[in-house]
Amino acid sequence: MVNATTLLGVVLLARHGDRVEFFQDPFTYNPTQTFLTALGSVQEQGLGAFLRATYLDPSSPTVIGGINADVAEIDQLDVRADAGGEGAVILTSVQGLLQGLFPPTTDNNITLANGTTVVAPLGGYQAIPVESVEPNEDISLEGFTSCPNFDNHISQFYASPGFAAEAMVAQPFLEQLHHYLGNRSIEFTNMYNIFDFVNVQLQHNATFLAELPPTYGAQAYYYANFHENGVFTDGSPGGIGNIAIRTVLPSIFTSLTRIANASDPLKLALSEISYKPFISLFNVTQATIADPGIAGIVDYAAAVALEVHAPATPLDEPTVKMRFKNGTSDPSFHDLTLFSAASLPLSQFISQLAPSAVNTTQQWCTVCNQTTLRGCSAFFE
Repeated sequence: MVNATTLLGVVLLARHGDRVEFFQDPFTYNPTQTFLTALGSVQEQGLGAFLRATYLDPSSPTVIGGINADVAEIDQLDVRADAGGEGAVILTSVQGLLQGLFPPTTDNNITLANGTTVVAPLGGYQAIPVESVEPNEDISLEGFTSCPNFDNHISQFYASPGFAAEAMVAQPFLEQLHHYLGNRSIEFTNMYNIFDFVNVQLQHNATFLAELPPTYGAQAYYYANFHENGVFTDGSPGGIGNIAIRTVLPSIFTSLTRIANASDPLKLALSEISYKPFISLFNVTQATIADPGIAGIVDYAAAVALEVHAPATPLDEPTVKMRFKNGTSDPSFHDLTLFSAASLPLSQFISQLAPSAVNTTQQWCTVCNQTTLRGCSAFFE
């Protein structure tokens, strides 16, 4: 059975999978390298399989009209991945996702001039091109590092009365947790790194799992959510605290517009990213007003889908709908609001967010007050 569909295509944002411990400077968010685990690859493949069932299965009510579901048509896809300071974690994660989205098939073959049919390796493995977005060459997927004005925003948050009050509430817990952290700082400014250590150890260290009191993991997550939500949001959409999504917005606009254009073959655009742009996205779209529980750190292999639906009548325009799946423990997509609406006309979605978008490296340099790094010296000679 093939369902009728109004879905023209989808723009996806996906977080990487499980990895080993990761340290970020609390004052600049400059990262250290980390590595994807086998569990992380499985999580990403599972996400890909879920997205395949949602958007490529002909029997799905949300199948993308006209997409080739078996053998990938490269011109229908646009895949990008952050190749930033975390090393290859995000870039290797997207390969796992794509294996689930377009699994091997013997239909991925070619017949040679002599009549021999050759199937791609590994039973028809589909190698889908991925754009590796290098931060020193392209600011779009990691606009929050080497950004002095963002660093100032972090310091101002740490100096705020709200941060001081939460730090005071957290202090007794952190003193109790200190025994399990080795020599790691329990300053509240270091809360993300504290949480990340606890989270990784609970997943991969059996002794730690057995010894840590059962509520401590959830408590560390709670305080880390407060911490990261304060760092990666702002009171206004164009504020520097939202820089993590502001640099991603132009590529989102481009992909949505291409999908809505009947003469353009694009059907599915995917950006593999860290957790930070999700926090900022939910803030700038006001999705957290209706769903405050989504504020904070999304789980590994979380995904946001911005669906482009066909117009209801020839006089209307395509609409955009946002959906969210929070990692492997979340079995399905959940609808989120966009500026308090269930969906928005495409032009309105873009016009609401366009003033906040950072469209070029030169604009980013100005917004961040960066004059030397990431190509900015060319604009300030």
